[in-house]
Amino acid sequence: MVTDRGLHRNFFRISEHQSHTMSHPNQRRIELYDTTLRDGTQGQGVTLSQVDKIKIARRLDEVGFDFIEGGYPLSNPKDVAFFEQARDHDWKHAKVVAFGMTRRKGVAPEDDPGMRALVGARTPVITVVGKTWDLHVDEVLRVERDENLAMIRESVAFCAQSAEVFYDAEHFFDGYRANADYALATLRAAFEGGATRLVLCDTNGGSMPDWITHALTSAAQAMGPDVHFGIHPHNDAGLAVANALAAVEVGAVQVQGTVNGIGERCGNVDLTTVAANLALKLEHDCLLPDRASLGKLTELSRYVYELANLGLVAGQPYVGSGAFAHKGGMHVHAVRRVAHSYEHVPPDSVGNSRRILVSELSGASNIAAVLGRKFDIEDDRETQRKVLERVQDLENQGYQFEVAQASFELLLYDLLGKSPKLWDMDHYRCVILKREGAPSSTEAIVKLNVGDHEEHRVAAGDGPVNALDGALRRCLKNHYPQIKNVHLTDYKVRVVNPTAESAAKVRVLAEWIVRDENGNSRRNFTTTGVNENIVDASWEAISGAFRYHLIETAD
Repeated sequence: MVTDRGLHRNFFRISEHQSHTMSHPNQRRIELYDTTLRDGTQGQGVTLSQVDKIKIARRLDEVGFDFIEGGYPLSNPKDVAFFEQARDHDWKHAKVVAFGMTRRKGVAPEDDPGMRALVGARTPVITVVGKTWDLHVDEVLRVERDENLAMIRESVAFCAQSAEVFYDAEHFFDGYRANADYALATLRAAFEGGATRLVLCDTNGGSMPDWITHALTSAAQAMGPDVHFGIHPHNDAGLAVANALAAVEVGAVQVQGTVNGIGERCGNVDLTTVAANLALKLEHDCLLPDRASLGKLTELSRYVYELANLGLVAGQPYVGSGAFAHKGGMHVHAVRRVAHSYEHVPPDSVGNSRRILVSELSGASNIAAVLGRKFDIEDDRETQRKVLERVQDLENQGYQFEVAQASFELLLYDLLGKSPKLWDMDHYRCVILKREGAPSSTEAIVKLNVGDHEEHRVAAGDGPVNALDGALRRCLKNHYPQIKNVHLTDYKVRVVNPTAESAAKVRVLAEWIVRDENGNSRRNFTTTGVNENIVDASWEAISGAFRYHLIETAD
């Protein structure tokens, strides 16, 4: 057996050998097998309803994923319902897959409820997972090793009578290191049973790419040319993508993973990153043949985050909101002249877009790139520097404009004298009443002048933010009815200077959506406010949102 130290010495020999068998990498088809609906839901805080699962599956099909694993049909009613509904859907490209374990020890496949449920799901593909590591066979499953081989062979054969069968070799890479002969014997049992894909799983996610390369190459040599391999890597060592690509480079025809890499512990391999790397870097064929589906990856990523109620990961490769974001003035200056000087692929190749951030680290180039044309200051270096100085001063006070562009635009309107007079505030106040044993109540009073009209309104709400929002809307609705289309979608508070403890300054970020009369989304924007008083910071963000919307929609 090759040791870890020896792997580095023979890695290049293996790669050189494989290069002769892959002389036309752009003509090679790599299957993408998505398990977001099953393995992804094992991640912390991830829950998908039956409706969510169907929606995601349809979106995966539209993007061009080859296989969509719906779940384990015996595990819960939700998965049973998913497969029933999936049978009635006209899938354009993908094949739906049912997932389950091998038969129980001492039970014939036809008598095992799990086996019957897999076949009963009536999917075109079934994935059977079995034990490969002798440690699990001996200590976890606690069956004789020959019985485990029989369980694998018979389970695959039973399912192969009604569907194509993939075999997931659980813990293969740890098992191969511990007992290569037995790990290979489990693969032979699955192949003899009729499995068309032998998928090698790095279940604990701790393997290095050179070990993936060595183990898969050795397995391929032992099994012969008629066997097709897949890879199912987890990300516990932060190498899932690297391991998936390493496996593909030595012959794997299928990669199993999840959208955004969600999953148990540190997650699965992120198929959005894998797809982009396969197509754009390695010139393999994946997803839909015309590659237009690559342009849908960013939308897909955010769609899954939204349905799973998870926050976006800004630094996620290719599809993250920060994947093509530029903040340093020198970088922005270079990107504006030669885009690929700081971008490894065009953002629109994966459906993303370039973002120029404005912060205290910015240069005048950032100001010109973000809003120079809109405010007619593209060639006005003096104004650009004036704006930059103001941004740096405010960020020193705790503001953060790179995530609140609406507030940044309001700053420009004010500095350039282009901000219309919409109202004059007289005062506002909030009253919170709390009695022992009873829920608290909040009331906000806002008094302001809109032109020649004095507005003095009161509103109750669930806390001061909701109450202030309501009172301000009552003051403005007769004068600016369009504010009814602006809705708060998220609200975050962060302490700016924690050493001041409860007297610290706080920064509020408020995210808003503008909807039309039919409830359709038109645009999103974010405002910010900073103050030692959380109510004052919130007022700045709320009133700023209304100002921004009114300015942007003015005739």
